[in-house]
Formats: sequence, structure tokens, C-alpha cells
Amino acid sequence: QVQLVESGGGLVQPGGSLRLSCAASGSIFSIKAMGWYRQAPGKERELVAGITSGGSTNYVDSVKGRFTISRDSAKNTVSLQMNSLKPEDTAVYYCNERATNWGGRDMDYWGKGTLVTVSS
Repeated sequence: QVQLVESGGGLVQPGGSLRLSCAASGSIFSIKAMGWYRQAPGKERELVAGITSGGSTNYVDSVKGRFTISRDSAKNTVSLQMNSLKPEDTAVYYCNERATNWGGRDMDYWGKGTLVTVSS
């Protein structure tokens, strides 16, 4: 069973920076992609940034130029560097791993989430 553990959330002032990290453990056949989603109060969960096994990245328009996703395949970690944070970035951030398990089935795995609050 795959486990994802996020860290790095907290309270930051507008314009500040935070770095989120996610450590994955467990045995799977292959990882297709990893990413960060967020869910603000009263809103649906949205994809913030993703990175494929080949290293291709994608971002939601609202964070382009401010957030950077990176992955360390050797350590099985994915990080999200968030700069120039805005109050509208306030949300619970979830780590996601899309992988193929040993039975050949594609699965989505989720962390429990880490709260990011941007406020003065």
C-alpha cells in the first residue's frame, strides 16, 4: 500500500514563500505522475501542479510563474516551491500519486493534506 506524507504547510504573509514536500513509501509497479492539488473552503479540489515520470510539468494558470514542482525519483519525493503567495492560495494542499499497481491497475493515492494559510 502506498503512503504519502506531506510537510511544510503553515501560515505565511502575502508575498512570502513556502515549500511543500511529499514523501512516498510503499511498493508499486510504476509511477505515472505525481502532483499537488488544493481545496479551499467551499470550493472543489483542483490540480495545482503535476509532474510526469518523464519530467513534464503542468500548472494551473493562477500559479504559473509563482509555483514550481519538482521530483526526486531516487528519494521518491515531490516538492512544491510556492513564491509570491497570495491570500487566494489559502487551502489544504494534497499530494497525489498516480501509479500502476502490481496487478496492472491504475490507482490514485492521496496524502492527508497540509494547510497553507496566506494572511497578514
